[in-house]
Amino acid sequence: MDLEAVRTFVAVAESGQFQRAAVDLSITQQAVSKRIAALERSLGVRLFTRAPRGAELTIDGQAFLPHARELLRVAERTVASVRTDRRPLRVDMISSRGAASGLMRGFHHAHPEIDLDVLMLLDIETAVAAIRSGAIDASFRAVAAPGRPLPEDIESVRVLDEPLQLMTGPAHALAGARSVTLAQLAGHRIWMPGIHPGSEWAAYYDDLVAEFGLTIEATGPNFGSDALLDTIADTPALATFMSEQTRLVWPADHGLRRIPVTDPTPVYPHSLLWHRDNPHPALTTLRAHLAATAAAHDAAGTWTPDWVIPR
Repeated sequence: MDLEAVRTFVAVAESGQFQRAAVDLSITQQAVSKRIAALERSLGVRLFTRAPRGAELTIDGQAFLPHARELLRVAERTVASVRTDRRPLRVDMISSRGAASGLMRGFHHAHPEIDLDVLMLLDIETAVAAIRSGAIDASFRAVAAPGRPLPEDIESVRVLDEPLQLMTGPAHALAGARSVTLAQLAGHRIWMPGIHPGSEWAAYYDDLVAEFGLTIEATGPNFGSDALLDTIADTPALATFMSEQTRLVWPADHGLRRIPVTDPTPVYPHSLLWHRDNPHPALTTLRAHLAATAAAHDAAGTWTPDWVIPR
């Protein structure tokens, strides 16, 4: 069905005159008549009758009018879904509890007028493919793992270095420490189920182990953070790493400790990835917001793998 003919029909119905509809649509009255005639032939019914005061809807025209209006609304929503100046900004992040979620909440608070769609994709290959296809506009990642550089059409900028903390239960040997060094963690079992093989965070922890001789175990199924906290609270031999800004709540009787790690402080590097040709206007606003709120980075006192892009 010709949408321009439907739009013309609605204009005539609302104005009651072919001439007035022609003015509203910026076309000639003859073009209005031709469009209405073509629509009537397509439907097989008369939509208007001529009257002294203009054009009046027939019974069939009255029945068709609400559906015609809805058809135009659907067409408008369809176009808006792919227009970057109208559709929401689509942003991917790994977890709803992590630092990226906090960054996006801050952005939403600063720019409530911008519509957002937040997704959670698992691996970087899926995220990069979604960026390149236009399914998402940006993704928070630690950039590509070693040996897997980003495609040339993907831009990235480091937006946050998040310190890791050691989390222990109350009976752990290090539970009373105000801080611990990476050297002190050698020989302690650090349990981190959920390290997905091949992910950028797996590459990060592989380098951390190799650099400082740590023991990180990723054995067993990942039942989520609540189950992890239960196990850490009840098992004196186990500890885990937790990013500083990861938001967690646990029962008071767990007695869990979050202990800063120093000499150096391992920081997890969050970067924003996007396609260099992405035209969404809100993407520029997001990048400017992240640049203005980026946390300070003290390279002398922190550690990241060599393959992480410079800040």
